[in-house]
Amino acid sequence: MPSSAAPGLAAVPTPAATRSAVILLALAAFFSGAALRICDGLLPRLAADFRITAGTAGEVVLTFAVAYGVSQLVFGPLGDRWGKARVVCAALFGCAAAALACALAGSFEALIRLRILWGIAAGGIIPLAIAWIGDAVPYEQRQATLARLLLGTLSGMSAGQLGGGLFADAAAGWRGAFATLCAGYLAMALLLLWRLRHIPTAAPVRHEGRFASVRQLGAVLGLPWARLVLAAALAEGVFMLGALAYLPSYLHQRFGTSLSAAGAMVALYSVGGLLYALVAHHIVNRLGERRMVVHGGIVIGIGFLAWAAMPQAWIAAPVALAVGFGAYLLHNTLQTHATQMAPSMRGTAMALFAFCLFLGQAIGVSLAGSTFDAWGPLPLLLVPALALPLTGWVFGAAIRRRNATAPQEAREAG
Repeated sequence: MPSSAAPGLAAVPTPAATRSAVILLALAAFFSGAALRICDGLLPRLAADFRITAGTAGEVVLTFAVAYGVSQLVFGPLGDRWGKARVVCAALFGCAAAALACALAGSFEALIRLRILWGIAAGGIIPLAIAWIGDAVPYEQRQATLARLLLGTLSGMSAGQLGGGLFADAAAGWRGAFATLCAGYLAMALLLLWRLRHIPTAAPVRHEGRFASVRQLGAVLGLPWARLVLAAALAEGVFMLGALAYLPSYLHQRFGTSLSAAGAMVALYSVGGLLYALVAHHIVNRLGERRMVVHGGIVIGIGFLAWAAMPQAWIAAPVALAVGFGAYLLHNTLQTHATQMAPSMRGTAMALFAFCLFLGQAIGVSLAGSTFDAWGPLPLLLVPALALPLTGWVFGAAIRRRNATAPQEAREAG
């Protein structure tokens, strides 16, 4: 794949400026990642506090995911037009306000409505941070640089998974969890605002007319390779993220594991991703992208089968570590290809990628909730064990065909 950053980068970033920006964006991604997984461990506590089923409590995950995904269709074009780092900063302030409002919610219905607002605001952080890296970093260095951002995201997801379980067992409960995230968002928003003028931005995308944003989205969707990447992201959301939301509840129900312990074991999924991020450069060089997605899918499938068959709860922890490593072999490769789907409109392209991923999560959580209440957790484990290896194999085969038949110039154009 050829070297590429965004055309017309307004102020070409120096290596020091790039590193500084990536660190700030990774810190922002930490709190966004924590918000993505904080409710997994809180579902049984929410169910008990509001006297509802675990499946109904899962609406706090579902509504957040839907709002997060749909808001991408707005944030992507906004980032292309006004600057990706600026929009990330505004989104952090919005998340702080929404998290505080959720902590003060007086009913489950109010909490659901406020989680929608939180999800809308959160949609402007991680995808636009990824798009900024796509603008500033050549393709051959991009997967390793994205892995550094991934360290922030996955550290946050791990902290959110663990923190959700700890808060669920503590007196502060879900209110304390949301208030803590509010404080983190606000601190990061102020820090990014202070440093904003030092972060270079790509030349803005200017489209005239009332439906300019829609045309940008259509331009990306018109690319066959983009449609394949987006379909793979949708599958990942449905089969991976949907099932993971109910894994702490599965451990609690089957083994009587405390919510904090269940959250801690599932949090090792993110630690597996962190391990991947630390060695990503070596893995990319050794395996190449095609084998990464194929091997990642196989590891995930074996892990889900192990969760279904394990005789003791503690086995869930090392399995989660392995599944997390395999998941990011697949996900980070998809994400890297997403940054190159439409180089002149990376904000819009990453918005569509995130939209598909979280639309998939919303579908997956909805199906998982009804399935968990009606038939228990076994289908939630067996279906991903088949579907995710198939996703990796199909995308790996597509990479092989693309590399064999498409000229470098065509790949650069997306």
